[in-house]
Amino acid sequence: MSRLPIRTCRLLLVGAMLAHWPGGSGFIRATTQNQLTAQEQRGKEIYVRGTSPSGKDILAYLGEASLEVPGTAVTCANCHGLDGYGKPEGGVRPSNLTWEALTKPYGLKHADGRQHPPYTVRGLELAITRGTDPAGNRLQRVMPRYQMSPEDLADLVAYLRSLGRDRDPGISDDTIVIGTAAPAKGPLADMGQALKAVTGAFFDELNDQGGIYNRRVEVKFIDTAETPAATRANVERMLIEEPVFALTGAFIAGAEQEVVPLMAQQGVPLIGPLTLYPQTGFPLNRHVFYLLSGVDGQGRALLEFAARRSAIGSPAVAVVYPQSEINASVLEAIADQSRKRGLSEPRRYDYVTGHFDVSDAVKRIEQAGRDAVIFMGTVDEALSFMREADKRHWFPTMFLPSGSSGADLFDAPVGFNGKLYASFPNVPPALSGEGVNDFRALVAKYRLPTQHVATQMSAYSAARILVEAMRRVGKDLSREKLIQALEGLYEFSTGLTPAITFGPNRRIGAIGTYVVTIDLKERRFVPVSGWVGVN
Repeated sequence: MSRLPIRTCRLLLVGAMLAHWPGGSGFIRATTQNQLTAQEQRGKEIYVRGTSPSGKDILAYLGEASLEVPGTAVTCANCHGLDGYGKPEGGVRPSNLTWEALTKPYGLKHADGRQHPPYTVRGLELAITRGTDPAGNRLQRVMPRYQMSPEDLADLVAYLRSLGRDRDPGISDDTIVIGTAAPAKGPLADMGQALKAVTGAFFDELNDQGGIYNRRVEVKFIDTAETPAATRANVERMLIEEPVFALTGAFIAGAEQEVVPLMAQQGVPLIGPLTLYPQTGFPLNRHVFYLLSGVDGQGRALLEFAARRSAIGSPAVAVVYPQSEINASVLEAIADQSRKRGLSEPRRYDYVTGHFDVSDAVKRIEQAGRDAVIFMGTVDEALSFMREADKRHWFPTMFLPSGSSGADLFDAPVGFNGKLYASFPNVPPALSGEGVNDFRALVAKYRLPTQHVATQMSAYSAARILVEAMRRVGKDLSREKLIQALEGLYEFSTGLTPAITFGPNRRIGAIGTYVVTIDLKERRFVPVSGWVGVN
């Protein structure tokens, strides 16, 4: 991956830390005969979300007064259901919209006595836009009348004609195909092998227990590549040539901006991608669900932790970081948390990657009277900063997000002992409980690698969340229903992470971090906090 240094990618999952922590299948091509065409896919977005893929307005008019509301407020799926069969509610029984029901050769007779001939394409268009059936009768009063472009109307009708026969890619009567991405070559190959091993073992164990409603789960692996563009190409090739229902625990570090938009374009849910930089900007990518905070959430939590520590008091904070668009957003998150805590604005010191003037940085921050430093550069740069500070006999409290920390920090000057803290976003300081026992049993049964434990925990947790959501959906599984089930997860325990909560506008399951201090004399990490959560 070219966008992040290899060392940063390796530390993404805190593997180096865990080395010092106490106690620390066959493939199947999915059935594709029921996949939607491009036009039907566009129509599905209108049916499910009330929005046009072209960006054109879709409006709905309600009742005799023709109250105008956005199409998103009264989507077709809200009343007629994702399957089109209708969801009776409050005494109202919406019509069955499957094409087979609409086109019965002998016509339809409704419970209210209304009857009409079979629908045609034109008849369906008039029902949508004018609120009349093929006999010219008014539809139920609760049925909106929609205004949309001719192109969007044609797309919607095309999708309605597929209701009752469409099935998302990766699903057959007896199989669900799940994918993941992992490094296969280079310095991260061992980590990739650990990711593949735990994911394969998890679903093998699930299949031995009956799978998901008698469907076996097949796992398909794709290799990441040397560049973000090549990684995207690999993932896109898999989604097109050998479709999967969803992705879980995919390693996308360094290729976030390439892979994440692809999920929305292809309509594929991605649960628990492994990255330091969750992409949660506007508009929200509703297909991607992150388990834990990225560096921005860790920065907020480290500042929150600093503010709570009585020994630190009300810290005057400096943030040291290499210039980048991503780090600018992290800095803003830290500044926002400072304002919420009533702290002074953090002092900023930025530099161009590879051109860190450590002497100037230490001098300026010391002279500014800052007693706490959140350092967002590499481990080597953090060490050079502390060694330069040691020469000046200045020992500020240092805070490092997980991407900037690791076992190399044991070589920091001893004057920083007790003043060096790091975030652990995904591993509780004390592992215990049923979930941990299940994980350890899986490790023992399948003889999983003893390295890269954090990678395995993250992948295991992502798979558990995916399976929980699929079970909540039931036998009639679809990607849209999976997304809705994930959005309904509240305080769900994976056993290896804080409780996970998603929602329609929330795509990070747990926002915050655990914090450890680094004992430089004993050369070990020591837990110093429970979960430090932030809003």
